[in-house]
Amino acid sequence: MSEWSVSEPQKLTFDEPVTALNVRLVNGTVNVVGTDEAVSDAQGGARLEVSAIDGPPLIVTQEGGTLTVAYDDLPWKGLLKWLDRKEWKRSAVVSLTVPADATVAVGVVGAGAVVTGVRGRTEVRGVTGDTTLVGLSGPVGADTVSGNLEAQAVSGDLHFKSVSGNLTVFEGTGSSVRAESVSGDMVVDLDPAGTGKPTDIGLTTVSGEIAIRLPHPADAKVEANTASGSVSNAFEDLRVSGQWGAKRITGTLGAGSGKLRASTVSGSIALLRRPAADASDTVQKEL
Repeated sequence: MSEWSVSEPQKLTFDEPVTALNVRLVNGTVNVVGTDEAVSDAQGGARLEVSAIDGPPLIVTQEGGTLTVAYDDLPWKGLLKWLDRKEWKRSAVVSLTVPADATVAVGVVGAGAVVTGVRGRTEVRGVTGDTTLVGLSGPVGADTVSGNLEAQAVSGDLHFKSVSGNLTVFEGTGSSVRAESVSGDMVVDLDPAGTGKPTDIGLTTVSGEIAIRLPHPADAKVEANTASGSVSNAFEDLRVSGQWGAKRITGTLGAGSGKLRASTVSGSIALLRRPAADASDTVQKEL
């Protein structure tokens, strides 16, 4: 095992192959980029740049194919229970380049995280920091307390769980999105054409609002309900029932090979249709 203690801005290049990356950070920012280009003399290596750091040093270790950049006192297990503590007067700005096929695990407390271009599995745990995912093709799992998640052009299966964080999916080409939140809003814009897999959407929130945009024609059995919120439906083949209190949107789009389930207690639900002539519009233009 190789180990480095990073207490000031510096760059490190790792010649040994990297197949897994683990990052745990408090305050600041972490940027992870997946690439097919060799980033060191040996194919499969990685590169680290710490451009700013305040507080205790970051411990960098490489053991086998696993590269870890973390604080010793910030465990991955139970990280979501470590709410923002005032005595944690530390921050760092960290950028990493790793092979695109590597698996990535990022844990942040009060820090922002950006992950792009990764084909391996990506897992994110955050307390208060927001996370942005761009161009990921592997499966994604994200747990936050109050941090928001924004995913753009993500084609892998996406699972999101939060207490109050919002979920926003733009130009999603994956077929599966599962999300649970207590008070967070969910905006999901999907166009899974060409994946060969049926749509599988399951969204649940207590007081958050839900907006889903699907391509036209779509292919899914739909069941969306709210106990006290409003509903909006852009598909003629779906039926809206209930006028007072609970409301439901049900029916079948296309052959009904996929499924869409959405539920909120007090929030509103909107099912929107992606214009066939201009698929580049984002969901906000319709909301």
